[in-house]
Amino acid sequence: MRIATWNVNSLRARLARLEDWVGYAAPDVLCLQETKLADEAFPALDLLALGYECIHVGEGRWNGVAICSRVGLDDVVVGFADPEPDDEARLVTATCAGVRIVTVYVPNGRQVGHEQYHRKLAWLERLADHVDAVADPGGDVVVCGDFNVAPDDRDVWDPAAAHGGTHVSEPERQSIARLQQWGLVDLFRAHYQSAGLYTWWDYRAGAFHKRQGMRIDLMLGSASVARSLSWILVDRNARKGAQPSDHAPMIAELHRG
Repeated sequence: MRIATWNVNSLRARLARLEDWVGYAAPDVLCLQETKLADEAFPALDLLALGYECIHVGEGRWNGVAICSRVGLDDVVVGFADPEPDDEARLVTATCAGVRIVTVYVPNGRQVGHEQYHRKLAWLERLADHVDAVADPGGDVVVCGDFNVAPDDRDVWDPAAAHGGTHVSEPERQSIARLQQWGLVDLFRAHYQSAGLYTWWDYRAGAFHKRQGMRIDLMLGSASVARSLSWILVDRNARKGAQPSDHAPMIAELHRG
């Protein structure tokens, strides 16, 4: 079973690139973030032509997440499982071929101390409660997407420059640690320990070519998923060429017998 996650930074602008990538990457489950589409504008028929049934949660100009599956789409939860209002289109959950999948687009936070930063921390706290409500750490669980958090200094191109800034602050990193304490493994780090392996690069100043990036797109899996992981990679080639997203897709293959 092949699972992918990709912040496409506008599906309207990136649909042709996505169709091309799906043609060779062939994920069974594709999680998308920052579609920037309302639900009625989501290209469900285009993705159905590629074999995907999709659940999309969108609000229009901003945010937007989707889970697209070739292996079933069951037990859908839109937004948070708690009763508090949630209209930001940043979270959707579904079960695909027995794997409980949660895809997220975590708020950016702007800068440490800003009111949006505190809102981000509250959102991450709520996410941990949501995962506990909709999934069992003893089962097959994947939580993936754009977390807007680099888990440690290996995940930023210049730790000294980034130290204390949003995406790398200790409270943000502790939010990821809480998910790991619940029972999730950073699947990418299960295979790669090196620094300098990123998923996002700023469009400006040639950051991609200078390898000045961050690893903020994560795929966290339960222990059973981690044991079944055959391989995982970030497809940097998808960040090249004309009009790319500023994020590269991550794809993992699970061996499930």
